[in-house]
This record gives sequence, structure tokens and C-alpha cells, in this order.
Amino acid sequence: MADSRVELLLTLIDQAYDVRTWHGSNLRNALRGVDAETALWRPQPERHNIWELALHCAYWKYIISKALRGEESKSNFPRKPANFAAIPEKPTPKAWKEDLGLLEQYHLELRQAVAALKAKDLEQKSGRWTLAEHAFGAANHDIYHAGQIRLLRRMKEGV
Repeated sequence: MADSRVELLLTLIDQAYDVRTWHGSNLRNALRGVDAETALWRPQPERHNIWELALHCAYWKYIISKALRGEESKSNFPRKPANFAAIPEKPTPKAWKEDLGLLEQYHLELRQAVAALKAKDLEQKSGRWTLAEHAFGAANHDIYHAGQIRLLRRMKEGV
């Protein structure tokens, strides 16, 4: 039987990404129906757009998964620069869909990494944070950016 704390972390990660909950949009819901044009829209120059935020979330799911598995922190994330990856030179609807697929892929990897944790692992440190704090933080990160994405969508609709 899995540790109840690991199960709770999985519940939080699921609710933050794709399971309906009372708090409003999770990340996947915030991205549902966003087309490439909307994903590229910026409220002002030098501000992040939805596409960049989606890739940013994918990156941190990737990094946290590595930390939870005890892997080297060197990033082999497929997009550069890693933390806020550049939009493809040809930002097509197909490219947007592929980047949403990258987010989904790294979410599933994060979920698998959390599910593999044992009770004794939760208090183990990886850098400044325990593995439990990394997993909990991943859920908070999704919710934070889901709110930003919802706001960007509303701002674009008002333009």
C-alpha cells in the first residue's frame, strides 16, 4: 500500500494539472481551447505569453521529476533556453499542439516520479528542498501559472 502522504501529493498534482476541483481552472483546463494565435499574444512587449508559460511549466515538471528520481540536475530539456524556452521560429498550430504534448509528457513523468516515492524518501533533500516540498511545489506552480493563463486569455478577449 502506498504511503498516504504520497497519495496526497499525487492528488494535489492531479488537481493542479487535470482533475476538476473546487478552486477553478487547473493548468490543463486553463489551456483548453487556446489556439496558437492566442498562445502567442502578449499584453505588452517583453511580457510572457501563454505559449512561453506552457513551456515553462513543462520545464519545471521535467526538472522536478529529475530531482525526485535523484538524477543529475544538468538539463537536457529539449527546448532552449530551458526555463523560459523560445517559441519556435515558425509558431504554427502544429508546433503549439506539439508543445502542449511536451507539457503532457513531462506531467506524466512527474506523476510517475512522485508515485515511485517511498515514505522514507519524502524528507530527503534535493538542494534546498525535500522531495515532498518539490512535489508540493510542482502542484502550486501549475496553479499559479493556470491563473496567469486565465488572466491572459481574458485580457486578449478584451483587446
